[in-house]
Order: sequence, then C-alpha cells, then structure tokens
Amino acid sequence: MRALLGMIRKEFIQIFRDRNMLRMIFAMPIIQLILFGYVVNTEVRLIELDVYDASRSQDSRELVGALTAVGYFVPQYIDASLFDIEDRFRDGSAEMALLIPEDFCGEFTRDERTTVGLLADGSNSSVAGIGLGYASRIISQYGHQQLGIEPPLDIRYRTLYNPEMESVYYMVPGILVALLTMVTVMLTSMAIVREREHGTLEQLIVTPISTPVLLLGKILPFAILGLFEMCLALTVGILWFSIPFAGSLILLFALTGLYLVTTLGMGLFFSTVTSTQQQAMFFAWFFFVFAMLTSGLFTPVANMPDWMQYVTYLNPMRFFLNITRGIMMRGAGLVDLYNDVIILAIYGAAIFSFSTLRFTKRTA
Repeated sequence: MRALLGMIRKEFIQIFRDRNMLRMIFAMPIIQLILFGYVVNTEVRLIELDVYDASRSQDSRELVGALTAVGYFVPQYIDASLFDIEDRFRDGSAEMALLIPEDFCGEFTRDERTTVGLLADGSNSSVAGIGLGYASRIISQYGHQQLGIEPPLDIRYRTLYNPEMESVYYMVPGILVALLTMVTVMLTSMAIVREREHGTLEQLIVTPISTPVLLLGKILPFAILGLFEMCLALTVGILWFSIPFAGSLILLFALTGLYLVTTLGMGLFFSTVTSTQQQAMFFAWFFFVFAMLTSGLFTPVANMPDWMQYVTYLNPMRFFLNITRGIMMRGAGLVDLYNDVIILAIYGAAIFSFSTLRFTKRTA
C-alpha cells in the first residue's frame, strides 16, 4: 500500500510540475466548454438580405421593413441591381435576396395578385431552407394585414447552386477541409516531437544539413500527404456523394497549397511549445476543435454572439472553408474569393514565419 501511495504521490508531483500538462487539464476543457456553449446554436437568425426594389413605393418599403423588423433578416444591400445581386451570390457575400417587381404598388392597390421573388444561396442548405420559410411566412402575413383577406401575394422561390437543397452538398466540402486541417496539424506536430523524444532530432542537427533544409525535409512529406488526402476526399465526394464541382480544380489545389502553409506552420509551432507526443496531440486536437466550431462548418458565423464573431477572424479554417465551398458549389473565381485569399495568405506567412523562427531558435 505504501508503495502504491508513493507512486500516486510521485505522479501528482510530476503532473503539477509540468505547466503544459496543467494547461491541458484545467484551462483547455474550460475554453472548449465556453466555445461549445456560445458557438453551437441551431437557431438561424440575422440572415443577410439583399433587396432589388423596382417599385420603390411605400408598399415595397413596408414589405422590406416587415422582413427586417423581426430580427431574422439583416438588410445588407438595399436598392441593389440584379447584376450586383448575382455578383454577391457568386462571391458568397449574399445569403438571400428579395426581388420586388416594378408594378408591385399598382397591383396591390387594385386588389390583384402580384408576385415577389426570393433567391437563396443553396450552398448552405440549412440557412436557405429556414430563411425561405421565415420570409414566406412574413410576406404572407404582410399581405393579409394590408388587405384584410387571404394574402394576394405569389411568392416565387429559387435556390441557387443547390436547387435540391441537399445538405450533403453543404457538409462534404466542410468535412474535406476539416480532415485536411486535422491530418496536417497533428502529423506535423507529433512527428517533430517524436524525433526530439527519441533523440534523433539532435543527431540531425549536428549533421551537415542546414536548418532550412532540415525543416523542409520534415514538413514537405506532410504537405504531399495533405494534397493526397485532398485528392482522395474530393474523389469520394464527387463519385460517391455526387457533389457538384462548378469551379476550377487547379485554383482549388493552388489555394489548398496556400492553406497548407498555415496548417503546417501551426503544427510546427505546437512542436516548439511541447515536449511529448501526448502534449502535441492534445494541442493539435484543441486547435482542431476550435477551428471546426468557429469556421461556420456547423453553425453560421452570423448566428454567433458579436464577440465570438470577432474571435472567428483568428481562425484560418474559416476563410479556407469559404474558398472551398465557393469554388466547388458556386464556381467562384480568384476575383470572387479575393478577400479570403488575401487574409489566408497573411495568416500563412505570419504563422509559418513565426513557427520557423521558434524552431530555428530552439534547435540552434
């Protein structure tokens, strides 16, 4: 019994001496609990709504006001042209659009039936389906209240990029990005720490190999594995799940390479702040959970609290997810994805440079 108590005491002493272990035990579970509590929200609100109002009448303005008064819709681009709306859907800026015809007011006052149009971005089938339901109910109630009879409004729907509203079209590109993130971050961090644990990293350092060559030799295999993972997942998604691919395959793989600079840099950073494979795996898993929850993979970013929406800007996976869905489902080009690409490039350069400097300093 004394021996058992002695071993338990020794293990507790080792745990409390290891600051990284203390962070993993106490800090990270609390942070994950906060993330789950605020981020995982199945309610869809604050849907961005563009408006094409050809009528420009009091009735049309009241209709727009009725849609935006209840908190489900946010007027994002009022008095947009049809060309503006088309461009905004293609680059992912628009979620829904309301189209009001020119004779909306005249037909309304003559007690005749009139038609309004609703467009939704089907690349996010959950938001599109719920948003169309919200909008149709509000528009019908508005027509009933205006005339005091059954609504004289015909609502014409059109779902862009995913007319069948298949949720798998929305989820598979996101899972593809999640797999790429998890594999490259975890493999990179654990592989370098494993070399340090076995003492082989020091042996490599004393060989006549420069630090940049050593670093590239360690991470390039994982970049190749990441691209292979992308090919495999993309093939399964297209052939097995019949996911549409509307954009450029070359552009997708080029931007995947840009994203790999970020994930490999993150894995390299974890290898410099941990001393065991267990710690490296835990840090990589925590980053993956954070990245997945705050990327918009399951819950739209607009549904998160305001302060959490700012936190999501720290997540490079959010921007690559927009890029992947944009290319695959909307056929977006480099011009349409310009903002996401620039931000991802800045993240990649910053994270990889910082991690390389830490690795070089630690191995010097």
